[in-house]
Amino acid sequence: MTFVPGPVVVQVPATSANLGPGFDALGLALDLHDTVGGSVVSGGLRVEVQGEAADEVPRDEHNLVVRSMRAAFDALGVEPPGLEVRCTNAIPHGRGLGSSAAAIVGGVHLARALVEGGRSRLPDHAAFQLAADLEGHPDNVAAACFGGLTVAWREDAVCHAAPAQVGPGIRTVAFVPPVPLSTELARNLLPATVPHAEAAADAGRAALLVATLATGWTGKLPAATRDWLHQEYRRPAMPESLELVDALRAAGHAAVVSGAGPTVLVLTDGAGVARVPGFTPAGWACWPLEVADTGARVVSGG
Repeated sequence: MTFVPGPVVVQVPATSANLGPGFDALGLALDLHDTVGGSVVSGGLRVEVQGEAADEVPRDEHNLVVRSMRAAFDALGVEPPGLEVRCTNAIPHGRGLGSSAAAIVGGVHLARALVEGGRSRLPDHAAFQLAADLEGHPDNVAAACFGGLTVAWREDAVCHAAPAQVGPGIRTVAFVPPVPLSTELARNLLPATVPHAEAAADAGRAALLVATLATGWTGKLPAATRDWLHQEYRRPAMPESLELVDALRAAGHAAVVSGAGPTVLVLTDGAGVARVPGFTPAGWACWPLEVADTGARVVSGG
């Protein structure tokens, strides 16, 4: 196999996982994108990073995009002599908006696009599986790969993802705090078991949420986003986030913790987008975001 002349540029959307009751299963792609570009060169490794967390991201083999590219090249059975990689980050890091999934998916898709015939040798389902293995769970990765609303699961070490419909009237608003939160810390607060009644209630609301998003029946979204499995357990790690969720839900808005937090996401309609900014805490950002129908894609080169 040979490499294509670069540069190749890949765009990947932000994602919000869980959406309340869909813990470790539901993912929604959002219209906020990171871009990763790269070329195969004669030798060495050069990494440039701009935008979010530019002062914190490694510029060597520890860079998550580079690590993901290496994994994809291994899967393709090739080894480039050298790489130039450029990352432009719009997705805030450590906020529950899928920054690590975007880096992993971007790296896998970039490496694939840099190899002649790469897509046929590493088709979309295999790229998704590789990215999910690198991430450790498939929910954000599925939405980042395929766009829109996805339902992801793992069975016998194999990851799967199914697309689900999102009605045209669905909008989102993300409340993004200034301070990140470790996903590992948030997960460590979860109990090993939950009461059967709470698990049953959560399963029912997750099913209702998928149906509600498909029909665009926004009046049912507050009920459909009720969660019993994870958010309340995480309150000690993100009290401001859960206080905001409480305030928004008390006012009738379908507010949830985005992924492992601490960002708060509201699922709403156009009228709701106009109403919720007044809830923004001091120092937080309020971002109205459309649902991104398209997942990771090559936007130039390749």
